[in-house]
Amino acid sequence: MNDEEKDIKIEEPASDDSEVLEFEFNEDGEEDLKKTLKKLRVDLKQAKKEKEEYLTGWQKERADFVNYKKQEEDRKTMLSESMRERILSRFLTVIDSFNMAFANKEIWEKVDENWRKGIEYIYSQMNTIFEEYGVKSIGEVGEVFDPNIHESIEMIATNKKDLDHTIAEVIQGGYKLGERVLRPARVNVYEYKENS
Repeated sequence: MNDEEKDIKIEEPASDDSEVLEFEFNEDGEEDLKKTLKKLRVDLKQAKKEKEEYLTGWQKERADFVNYKKQEEDRKTMLSESMRERILSRFLTVIDSFNMAFANKEIWEKVDENWRKGIEYIYSQMNTIFEEYGVKSIGEVGEVFDPNIHESIEMIATNKKDLDHTIAEVIQGGYKLGERVLRPARVNVYEYKENS
């Protein structure tokens, strides 16, 4: 075997990442399989390592994207709830106006019956809309005072121990949307005093 035949290159079909394999022959002309196998094992180990890195990176990116989508859905839901809350809060003043009109029953009864029924119907429609969105009225006479949903305006002395810290009068009704307080009820609260 001459010197030109000692190093033979065997090429695989061309591809973007193909590599030329070199087989080395010893002086007898035999291929040194140990060296070639060792090189192939090193290359295979490196390829497996790269594959794991790419797979791990892809999985991480996919998990990040899934988390991003969930966060976006949560953000959209919170924005929608916030908008609904603001719109409904704006209509509370309208409900208050209706309640003030109805407060003096004597005068309200003197209003033309057809006009009165029309106004009462509009009020009923607004309450129906509030109910559909889960808005509930809070603050009634006799309830136990709760600073989470009531705002105390004035303390009223009483000699009845069972009335202590209960609502004596509702100055302005409060409202909840689900479990969130849109507006606390403004109330006067009984305070027990022995010599009242």
